[in-house]
Formats: sequence, C-alpha cells, structure tokens
Amino acid sequence: MISGWVSKSGIPAVVVDVGGRQWPCTIDTGFNGGLELPRALRGVVNARCESRVRSYLAGGRSIEELSYIVDFPFDGETLTVDASFVPSERILIGTRLLRRHRLTIDFPSRRVLLRKVG
Repeated sequence: MISGWVSKSGIPAVVVDVGGRQWPCTIDTGFNGGLELPRALRGVVNARCESRVRSYLAGGRSIEELSYIVDFPFDGETLTVDASFVPSERILIGTRLLRRHRLTIDFPSRRVLLRKVG
C-alpha cells in the first residue's frame, strides 16, 4: 500500500524510492501510459529503447517520442513497464502502471491511497 496526498492545487501525488532516492510522483489519471521519468533515472531503471511512439496530449496536441521498457520498483516489487524520459525532477504515473491497484483520491481530506488488488 502507498499513501500520498492531494496538493493545494488538487494534484494527487505520492513518493517512491528509486535508486536510493525518494522521488515525488504525480498521479495522472488522464495518462494511459506507464511512466514519464526524469532523465536522471535512465541508468537506474535499466532502460531499453523500444520504439518511437506518438502520444496524444490534452487539447488535441500530439508529440513523437522514444518509448522505453524499464524495470521500476513500485509497491514492494519491480515492474516491467513502458516509460519515456523528460527533463523533470518529478515522476508522472499513468494508469497502465496502476492496473493492479485500487486508487482512492479523497479530495476533501486531501489523501491518496494506492492498494494492490489480488
């Protein structure tokens, strides 16, 4: 189980430990991919380039980027998941990473809970 918070601006977030460091993560329920990772983590997560993909963003925009397969430590296990790398200090968690979890976002109490199911 992973506990987190909802920021004052309404963004659900958690912290995960990757490569011996705690990283802030935004949970993006509108992102159906796995992860968007800081470039600093490329060597830590055993990134293997998979292909070039087109991603569709809010507002009808699209971008083309490299997609990687990575080994990502999450909720007590290492998951093999798709990821892209960006110049950021935050991790973006998409719904594909959460497919085995129940996500509860309690906006009034500003709490987030991720619980593995099954």
